[in-house]
Amino acid sequence: MKRTVFITGATSGIGMATAKILASDYRLILCGRRQDRLNEIENELNKLTDVKTLQFDVRDKDAVFNAVESLDDEWKSIDILINNAGNAHGLAPFDEAELDDLISMIDINVKGLIYVSKAVIPFLKKSNNSHIVNISSIAGKEVYPNGATYCASKAAVESLSKGMRFDLLPYGVKVSNVAPGAVETEFSLVRFKGDKEKAENVYKGFDPLVAEDIANAIAYLLNQPEHVQLADITVFPKAQASGTNFFKK
Repeated sequence: MKRTVFITGATSGIGMATAKILASDYRLILCGRRQDRLNEIENELNKLTDVKTLQFDVRDKDAVFNAVESLDDEWKSIDILINNAGNAHGLAPFDEAELDDLISMIDINVKGLIYVSKAVIPFLKKSNNSHIVNISSIAGKEVYPNGATYCASKAAVESLSKGMRFDLLPYGVKVSNVAPGAVETEFSLVRFKGDKEKAENVYKGFDPLVAEDIANAIAYLLNQPEHVQLADITVFPKAQASGTNFFKK
């Protein structure tokens, strides 16, 4: 029987790309806020594997727990959790940033990951080959101007990954942290609140990563032998050397 993967933020970007790459080898539980997107990806991927979709916002604690609990017993045999859901809201000095933006980043990137993990871990502990993959960011390793709270939220993901690795060690649950650099997805469009020009300017002058690059990295770490745990992976495009250092043509 195929192992079962639970992916948050599966309706776009890295989450969707990961679902597509894993579909041939795993059963999929795909989660997101947009039911229409969930329906589309389910219709596409159910030709390759069994697919279950759950519609909820990771910020809503009750919705998260109710959605996971609603799964039939056959779908509660979850082996892999990919905590991918996350967003950046705004790019401004801390003192000028909109408070609602800062709250949203903590609610989604930190509290949402905690809610989903707490809901799913009881099932992972029953698996004999379980794995958690948390998607952080280079922003979790380095702080850059105008991104204080986003960087703080991703640093929290890094610490949660390390802490989970300690606490879940007795249960044989692997924990991996994946930190992408510049990836061209909806990320910048969301950060700049739909301003396409600003979003496109972020990636001008160099070849950024695409969602499939990170999905390939996730697939690679999942496909390691059972005794191998890749604890932390940072993925940059060739033109990037740090969180803020790029070679642009």
